[in-house]
Amino acid sequence: MFLPALVLALAVGFCLYTYIGYPAVLKLLSLRARRATPRGSGSSVPRISIVLPVYNEAAVIGATLERVLTVEYPRDRRQILVVSDASTDGTDDIVAQFANRGVELLRLPKRQGKTAAENAARPLLTGEIIINTDASVRIDRGAIKALVAAFDDRSVGVASARDVSVTNVADRANGGEGAYVGYEMWIRDLETAVNGIVGASGCLYAIRAELHRRPIPDELSRDFAAALTAREQGFRAVSVPEAICYVPRGRSLHQEYRRKVRTITRGLATLAYKRVLLNPLRYGAFSWMLFSHKVCRWLLPWALVVALAAVGTLALTTVWARVVLAAGGIVGALAGVGWLRSAHASLPRVLALPAYVVVGNVAVLHAWLRLVTGRAAPVWEPTRRDMVSSS
Repeated sequence: MFLPALVLALAVGFCLYTYIGYPAVLKLLSLRARRATPRGSGSSVPRISIVLPVYNEAAVIGATLERVLTVEYPRDRRQILVVSDASTDGTDDIVAQFANRGVELLRLPKRQGKTAAENAARPLLTGEIIINTDASVRIDRGAIKALVAAFDDRSVGVASARDVSVTNVADRANGGEGAYVGYEMWIRDLETAVNGIVGASGCLYAIRAELHRRPIPDELSRDFAAALTAREQGFRAVSVPEAICYVPRGRSLHQEYRRKVRTITRGLATLAYKRVLLNPLRYGAFSWMLFSHKVCRWLLPWALVVALAAVGTLALTTVWARVVLAAGGIVGALAGVGWLRSAHASLPRVLALPAYVVVGNVAVLHAWLRLVTGRAAPVWEPTRRDMVSSS
């Protein structure tokens, strides 16, 4: 039974490194990291372009634009462009009502997806800094100014907001999502202190215009690619804690599962497209961070499958393995109950956390299968979230 025990030890060690070891090493490195480059006086106010790709967002786009119009940034130094991915629910008519307040509309004749919509908008953008955001989130009034201030540091090419997962105004909310988002933001803070983040928040991030103009294939993820493109061109991507973006939690695990399959499939394809950044001889510590944060996360479900097989083999002869297998069965059962209940009611933490973890890992496996079988990611369908309360 030596071989199953060794396989189990390696699989468990890999899992522990991914979620505990990697941030622990980052924490140690952050203690020795160089001080942040002093920022400028902030007296200059670069022109910005705020871009919102939308598809059938009639229920929220009006309120979203009202909030965007009130952000703390000079009106004469900003452009607001809504890119409609061939919406069919009256979204375009609502956006058109804001034309006299400076909101521009670009309608695509055929639905192509989020990255294609962002690509189509590039020739129309007039800003030095491009702000990318979503219709379903609420941007803090000072978030845009905080993101732009990050570019006073000439080494910064991308600035990412701090996502704050909040319970939406509906009765149902995915509690496990909130815990994971908080963990992810903590990791980004550590990465920023060491060498820069490896992926920006798709809900709200800013990028220098010259980097944004670089082509990204429509089937890839532009927010993930933004940080990678910045590194290729000698810039850093950073997380800006003061730039707060309130993100409503998904209505159900079923919705979150579909979102994860889509985003991870595109993420895997994006990493394959930018795989040169995994070469430590060229990109040093950043390659290690990219591997640890992204590749290890996406390989972890396979390690769990291997660990489960090893425990199953050991359970034939050892009592402790049977106990571990039984505990795994209990977690799986709780996750199954959470999956079934999430579409109809809010979940207590005892169900929400195991359900979110299990469903998230199954989504990664699903994404891998889509990638290796040559199936493209599902067409972009914005995550339908209830509006964040303004109180």
